[in-house]
Parts: sequence; C-alpha cells; structure tokens
Amino acid sequence: MDIEKANAEAVGRMMEARPTVVGMGKAIDVVPGMREDLLMHAGPPITWERSSGPMKGAITGALIFEGKARNMEEAQKLVESGEIKLEPCHHHQSVGPMAGVTSPHMSVYILENKTHGNFSYSNLNEGYGKVLRYGAYSEEVIEKLTWMEEVMAPVLGKAIELSGGIDIRAMLAEALHMGDEGHNRNKAGSVLFAKALAPYIVKATDNREVAAEIIKFMGDNALTILNPVMAACKGMVDAAHNVEGSTIVSVMARNGTDFGIRVSGLGDQWFTAPVGMPKGLYFPGFTEEDGSGDIGDSTITETAGIGGFAMAAAPAIVTFVSGTPKDAINATLEMYEITFTEHKFFTIPQLDFRGTPTGIDIRKVVETGITPRVNTGIAHKDPGVGQVGAGLVRPDISLFENALVAFAEKYGF
Repeated sequence: MDIEKANAEAVGRMMEARPTVVGMGKAIDVVPGMREDLLMHAGPPITWERSSGPMKGAITGALIFEGKARNMEEAQKLVESGEIKLEPCHHHQSVGPMAGVTSPHMSVYILENKTHGNFSYSNLNEGYGKVLRYGAYSEEVIEKLTWMEEVMAPVLGKAIELSGGIDIRAMLAEALHMGDEGHNRNKAGSVLFAKALAPYIVKATDNREVAAEIIKFMGDNALTILNPVMAACKGMVDAAHNVEGSTIVSVMARNGTDFGIRVSGLGDQWFTAPVGMPKGLYFPGFTEEDGSGDIGDSTITETAGIGGFAMAAAPAIVTFVSGTPKDAINATLEMYEITFTEHKFFTIPQLDFRGTPTGIDIRKVVETGITPRVNTGIAHKDPGVGQVGAGLVRPDISLFENALVAFAEKYGF
C-alpha cells in the first residue's frame, strides 16, 4: 500500500475541486435524504439527552419555526419519542455553523463541484448574536428566520440563477489576500459575495424596498459568505473522501458534546472525543463561566486548509479571538507540521504567497503531538441566549490516535 500516493490523490482532489453556488432551494426538496420528520445538526451523531444547551435551543427553535412545537418541553417530547429524528448534516452532504440545525422547510444554498460533479449544501446565515445557530429561539429569532425564508430566499435564489453561479474557490482565494481566513473573519468575502449578487438581486424582484433590504442585510452581516464557504469546503473534502489507503482527515465537526473526525481511507466511521472549551474573548457582560463547549461544522474550513490554518492571512482576527498578529502567523506555520501539502490556490501574502497548510495527516498529528488549530464562535451554555464570544480551540489528540489504530487494523500494518 502506497500511503503517500493515496494521500496525494486525496489532497489533489480536494484542491482541484471548484465548488460553485448554483442555486437555492428548500432542504426538503434538494438535500439528499431530507425528510419531514428530520432535523439535521452539526457534528457527529447526538441524542437529546446528551445535547448541549445551544443544541437543545436550536432544535427547539427549528421546531417552532416548522410549527411542530411551541416550546422546549414540546420539542423534547417530539425528539425523545422518535417522532422527530436527529441526524448529522454530514450524513446528507451538508454542513451547518454552530448548532447547525437545518429543518425541512429552511432554504439552503446548493453548490456544485464543477470539477468532480458532487453537490453540497448549507443553510443561510442569520448574523451575529441572538440567533438560532447559537441556541436562541425567542420570537425575534423566529421572526428573522421567517423573513429570511419568505422574503429573502426566493429573491436570493433567483439572483443566483441569474448570475450564472458564483465560484467560491476563486472568491475565497481573493478574500485571503484581503485579510480573511475563511472561518471567523469573512468581512472581505462577504462584501465580495454581496457585490457579486447585488445587481441580480435588483433584477430578481420588482420591489425596490425588498431588494434594498436584502442587499443591506447581506452587506451588514460580515458572516454572509460563511455558509456558502462551509458548503464549498464540504464539496472539496467530499471529493477527497473514500480514497483507499489515505490517512487524510476528510471531516472535523463538533456538536457541543463530542468532537468527531472522519478519515478518507476509513470511510464513514466517526472517531469522537469530548469537545474542548474555546479560549478567547467574551462580549461585555459574559465570562468563560458562561461559555458552552466547542460546537459546529465550521471546522470543515480548517479541514480544507483555511480558517485557523490560514490565520497568517488575517492578522486582524486576533482582535476577535485573542492573541497578537505574530500569534496568527505562528499558528499557520505550526499547521504545516501536520499537513500533507500547501494549497495550490489558497495563498498567504504575509508568507510570500506560500500556499495554506492543506490535508491533515493523522500520522503527522500523532507523530508530532500537534493537533489542528480551530477558530470558533462561543455560544452561551444555556439554551435561548445566543453568542457570547469567539476564540480558539483544539481537538483532543486521542481522536487521531484512535483513527490511526483503526487505519493500521484495516490495512494490516
């Protein structure tokens, strides 16, 4: 077995993937395997009993949005009875930030990998603070979701079709040269995305007020492009998945309770360990005592070679997650120690346009003892509150050790 050759194939497919936003549709209509009785969530599989506060809050809000529950007590009964099922977004070619909960009648971006033909999906971004993905489910949260679904999504979907598609890989490459890292800092990318769609949003509706409201919403939200970026990264890593003999990580995801990874050469098996507590900066009035455990599918960005792996490109990120610009550069330099190659298309001006560290190799993680760096938001530990900060976190090394043991057993080493 030539592991190096297998890894070169996996990482090559990841880098050559060209995910493009090609449309928008309701999850029930476009996401593979979506059902009326299903809620998708971030991270590896989870039950209601083991769910964190933010996850329970997001499940509750999604069921209120769907008209299937009025409060958390009713939501809990639906899930625990089995009337509503919970399954990871990753089991449905999808991703979702933070709690990641996506319900059947929420709209999702549709991305096509133009190189390999696979599709990926993600819901729409609500912005910062008191939002569903951070476990908030108050009336104002549901009102915003309803506006996004009934007003914004139809226009945005038509605008995407009129645009002929938005190449996210190209947009990401440009955003990295403008101070983004693609995970927690997406200011440049969101402006580029809004700029690309604005003319078509105007053409997609006769209502000038609606067009202006949508463009303003997208322009004011520095995370507008995060969800399409995550779906793009999902398309990239799916292209690298199931390569026989590859030790490259193809999924990293958290549900607030467990951190899980998948490895290209080990199929769909999850390896899990308890999540860590992010270390970072908290909004006024909140402290580390208020924070929930690490949560979200957004680690798909680090898996594809951006996010925490591209911190050197975004020195200003430290004002949001703590540290210094030098720390950001050192973070990226460290990640070269555990990755297979440098990205062909994602480059960092601050490192003389060196490619970002790409392709986490479980062998190198175990050999060096260095685990991936992750940039992340921080949710309140209690359901219903929302975002309280942002910071940095690392997965436990046991994930990679257990995966390497499983790899050795499968391939007879």
